[in-house]
Amino acid sequence: MAFPPQSPRHWVIGDVHGCATALQDLISRLPTSDRLILCGDLINRGPQIERTMLLAWRLVEQGRAIWLRGNHEQNLLKALTKQRGASDPALAGSDTYRQLGGRQCRLWRTRLEGLPLAYWGQGWVATHAGFDPSSWKPDLSIRQPFWTKYDGRFGDVIIGHTPVARVERSANGIVKIDTGACYGGRLSAYCPESGELISVPGLRSIGSQLPGRRRSAKAGAGSR
Repeated sequence: MAFPPQSPRHWVIGDVHGCATALQDLISRLPTSDRLILCGDLINRGPQIERTMLLAWRLVEQGRAIWLRGNHEQNLLKALTKQRGASDPALAGSDTYRQLGGRQCRLWRTRLEGLPLAYWGQGWVATHAGFDPSSWKPDLSIRQPFWTKYDGRFGDVIIGHTPVARVERSANGIVKIDTGACYGGRLSAYCPESGELISVPGLRSIGSQLPGRRRSAKAGAGSR
């Protein structure tokens, strides 16, 4: 008797912020049959932004990964839409624009415009920062209003955006997975089907700003 293929598990990866080496290391530790959900903010801050973007897009093209839009991708798109060049303060202050240049950023614009705001699993959803409680639509910059008003309507909500010392799961089902890779912390991947956590060192040694991470753990109720 032939059985249907088992649905792949998912691994939601926190904010990469140009830490391509950490992303490559983390991906090498994840099962190749599982799907990766990149939770936005792959750009800015770190030194390997273009390499990060190319690695992520290759995974998207292979059908292995979903790259979600974060507030940093959104801000770059807004600045590029103005078409005022490097004189625009938003572009002048963008690490991505400085590293890639105007021509490469414009070439990436179409790809970034197509990035989804959320990925829906069975009993969970991944999005960059959360949902606006007034509309329950994805909001790429929200924090406290979502954290306090979320009522569990979507099941677990897995988010990045706000660096935490360790992956945290709140009582109302919000799972925070940005463990500060670009700040000397770790880059983490969380499996919503099993609660497993795999993380690797980020840009600098552990302990500079966000100490206390573990390479592999189980994220349960409360803070981890």
